[in-house]
Amino acid sequence: MLTDKVALITGGARGIGAAIARAMAGQGARVALLDRDGPEAEKTAAGLPTPGLALACDVAIESDVGAAVSVVVERFGGLDILVNNAGVGHPVGSSGRLEDTSVAAWDEQLTQDLRTAFVVTKAAVPHLKARGRGAIVNIASITGLVGAPGMPAQAAAKAGMISLTKSLALYFAPHDIRVNAICPGLVWSRPWERLTAGLKQRVPEFADLDARGVFLEVVKRTVPLGREQTLEDIAHLATFLAGDAARNITGQWISVDGGITLRQAQ
Repeated sequence: MLTDKVALITGGARGIGAAIARAMAGQGARVALLDRDGPEAEKTAAGLPTPGLALACDVAIESDVGAAVSVVVERFGGLDILVNNAGVGHPVGSSGRLEDTSVAAWDEQLTQDLRTAFVVTKAAVPHLKARGRGAIVNIASITGLVGAPGMPAQAAAKAGMISLTKSLALYFAPHDIRVNAICPGLVWSRPWERLTAGLKQRVPEFADLDARGVFLEVVKRTVPLGREQTLEDIAHLATFLAGDAARNITGQWISVDGGITLRQAQ
């Protein structure tokens, strides 16, 4: 249980971030959501089973993050858990190919998928240290483990997130602050809806399928267990890693992918 723990979740308005917020609030945590989409974050916070707080914030901007974290700590009296979930979540460039990716688009992807974790962690850690312990959960991706030719910027950023997780775990261990990463596999979400448009153009068998149908066909062809990964799958693991039952788990990256990375390793 996370009773009376204070959790800060970036990118918490929808998708994985919102699912984690619901799961942690369901275990008694008081949850604060940081998201560029303030109105949507407010809707999510209003629907939580424990009092929630939503703040509109671009978590790549250090001054904005510092101000937002201060509001959270003042409102809830401290901070125990940080979930770095914010990210772009889709390929940059017109096709995702390296040749079609501008330097500006590359920089934007690494900013939103990696710099954000550094900026928010830097702002949150003094408050975690003040508690005498804490937990950080970074949402990476299997693209950071196996590579993604059509998403090189995202793959680079998520690989960086995994490496950052290991470094931070060692750095903060003397303060009993644990740091772990989750690598989701195929999770149906808004980014996947965008990805399916390109797949329909490149794969003739997908041409007559709707977005959801394309996604399920990719799952069928790719996932050894034969089923999609859900928002709740990620949220349950994040909640576990944030709790006392995981008190001796740190510096780990865990794939929730139905075995995809095992197949890639063959």
